[in-house]
Amino acid sequence: MAEARTQKLEQRIPDTLKPGSLGARLLLLATGCLKLADRMARTAPARHIGGQLTRSATSAGANYQEARGAESRADFVHKLQVVLKELRETLYWLMLTECASLAPAGALRPLLTEVDELIRMVVKSVLTAKSHAAKRDEA
Repeated sequence: MAEARTQKLEQRIPDTLKPGSLGARLLLLATGCLKLADRMARTAPARHIGGQLTRSATSAGANYQEARGAESRADFVHKLQVVLKELRETLYWLMLTECASLAPAGALRPLLTEVDELIRMVVKSVLTAKSHAAKRDEA
């Protein structure tokens, strides 16, 4: 089902990323948000929201790539929490775009669904990493 949604975003991922992986999905989300912002009206509110949306959506993927190169488990958890923060901010800007009718609902729905799923995945990853760290500390 997630694959169908990412196909709806009509994006191509680089060969270096595994299709359906968290990194690939974050890249597709960022690309979808960039394209959405580009299609938004050229009004001051739309430009402001579009800028905020593109910053948070692109930051989530960039921070995930940093997390993959973390120097410790604590560093990994911290960087994943930054990814989560950026995804939640992206969700807010998408919801505001929808509430203010700055983009067609059809363009927003796949992005809203994808960001919600990504938030759930990152929350689970943070909890798992913290659990593994706690088990290692007990040993």
